[in-house]
Amino acid sequence: MSENQQATQHVFEAEVAQLLHLVTHSLYSNSDIFVRELVSNASDACDKLRFEATSDDSLYEDDAELKVRIDIDADAKTITFIDNGIGMNEADTIENLGTIAKSGTKAFLEQLSESQKQDGQLIGQFGVGFYSGFIVADTITVESRKAGEPADQGVRWVSDGTGKFTTETITKDSRGTSITLHLKEEFTEGEDNYLDRNKLKQLVNKYSDHISLPIQMRKEVWQEDVKEEGDDSDAPAGGEMVVTDEWETINKASALWTRSSSEIEDEEYTEFYKNISYDFQDPLAWTHKRVEGRVQYTQLLYIPSKAPFDLYAREQQHGLKLYVKRVFIMDDAEQLLPMYLRFVKGVIDSQDLPLNVSREILQESRDVKSIRDGNARRVLTLLASLANSEDAEKQEKFKQFYSEFGDVIKEGLGEDMTNQERIAKLLRYTTSTHEGLETGFEDYKARMKEGQKAIYYLTAENLAAAKNSPQLELFKKKGIEVILMTSRVDEWAMNFLTQFDGIQLQNIAKGAVDLGDLQDEAEKEEAKKAEENLKPVVDKLKNALGERAKDVQVSTRLVDSPACLVVGEGELTPQMVQMLKQMGQEVPDIKPTLEVNPNHPLIQKLESSEQFDDLAQVIFDQALLADGGQLDDPAAYLKRVNELLLR
Repeated sequence: MSENQQATQHVFEAEVAQLLHLVTHSLYSNSDIFVRELVSNASDACDKLRFEATSDDSLYEDDAELKVRIDIDADAKTITFIDNGIGMNEADTIENLGTIAKSGTKAFLEQLSESQKQDGQLIGQFGVGFYSGFIVADTITVESRKAGEPADQGVRWVSDGTGKFTTETITKDSRGTSITLHLKEEFTEGEDNYLDRNKLKQLVNKYSDHISLPIQMRKEVWQEDVKEEGDDSDAPAGGEMVVTDEWETINKASALWTRSSSEIEDEEYTEFYKNISYDFQDPLAWTHKRVEGRVQYTQLLYIPSKAPFDLYAREQQHGLKLYVKRVFIMDDAEQLLPMYLRFVKGVIDSQDLPLNVSREILQESRDVKSIRDGNARRVLTLLASLANSEDAEKQEKFKQFYSEFGDVIKEGLGEDMTNQERIAKLLRYTTSTHEGLETGFEDYKARMKEGQKAIYYLTAENLAAAKNSPQLELFKKKGIEVILMTSRVDEWAMNFLTQFDGIQLQNIAKGAVDLGDLQDEAEKEEAKKAEENLKPVVDKLKNALGERAKDVQVSTRLVDSPACLVVGEGELTPQMVQMLKQMGQEVPDIKPTLEVNPNHPLIQKLESSEQFDDLAQVIFDQALLADGGQLDDPAAYLKRVNELLLR
């Protein structure tokens, strides 16, 4: 190779410089990570060439045997990762190696700064795996030529990781990329000696054995010393291991998902997950199956043990790796999973999709819909097997899953009507009688009182607000269990789930409370009498509150509180209104009904109070606050309270 011009100096993008600073200041305690990252990048480059060549096989340039090679030069103290994949030109190196070309970079760097010893749980998630080479190298040299471009359009990229890099045009006869790490002194001896061929082979077997391309190193053979002429002694000849020019494959070179699950060890599944997810923690569970039928495909799907920090950033790409007949097509094929399962990682290898499939085709394809539906069923079945298992370890895994992804799975109630019942069976809640996220709808149903016609639930901002809600008072008095929903997604999700296993679900903060057979005739008669006696106060309250309240009624649900707010069935609760406002959405003007407790001293005192109007406003405001709403005019509320206290 020959240089054609002087090297040009460039400055790293600011975020890259910050990242490199973290890397070179011992961000990772596991320095082995660079082997996985650079082999993975080389494999990706070959996958990209294979995909591009489906429409232009001239890109192979008479070299269609794709492979990754690792070459060690002990004298020069270098390791070189070589691939004959798609390659890069000078513009590509500046774009791919000088910047982090993905959204969310700042959040990524903040996460790194907060968890400096977490062994690269995040490295690779933003296309920055290449920079892990600077953990062990003080200088990295990249030489590359893009497939299909002239030999004299190769490029050499060099950096010591301190904020600058150089590029120059070179002549490179073969396409693809070689990345040479000039190792730091501490990584050339002792336990961290990466010039040790056996150590490097072990790391490839650990991290990259599943890669379907051959990963090769130069073969070593034993070479005996030649005896001097005339030496007839019986002493054995000495010798040493000698590196030859012959290359040998050191991985199985078989895509893991194509093998039978009975032949794959748990450790292999775990390492494969870490490789495709850039997660250093073991997966919580996985499922591996070949699906036969109208659409044939293999699915290998993983449930992570921890939620990624960008789980709720819907603009971030999520999805599975898609292969067609073992040819890599794309990362993050979001069409293969419904959005509420966006945390699932894995691989789909289809036998039916065309090799030139695009994201647009995926969006419209009937076969893709069939695969997506099959993946959803498979994941939900896996989760159900954990939730319903009598094995303590599996039960613990489900609890861990639910603490990390429970809120996301609830989104499926509105997004996946086909699997709504499956999803509902996975949900867990605290209730008014049972602590912890342990009660499912099936458990609740089994504990329902005789004569109870509905599953009662209450949504609130947090658990304390739910437990102290005025709407709960009658149910506590009668010992009726109520499910307490305290996630922000619950209010939205429960709009789509109206019944479970034939039993109606009822939000006790909406509409009238009708306990049916759980209320005796004497109680109903007493409520009717109280309503008649309090009618003058109710009419006066309606006039005092004016447009603030839709109606004022005598309550049958209150025991200790003076009043509460109730909305009609199908209307937004104060919590939902508040949440929508915080999201910047337009909210319809919904007026609640004020229910008053006829037995409370404050309500009984109202009729004779000289400050009736002020008391009416305060009672309404307090009911709004107790229900998780916010006051439109807090200063006016405080002024009224202060004036009432002084009288």
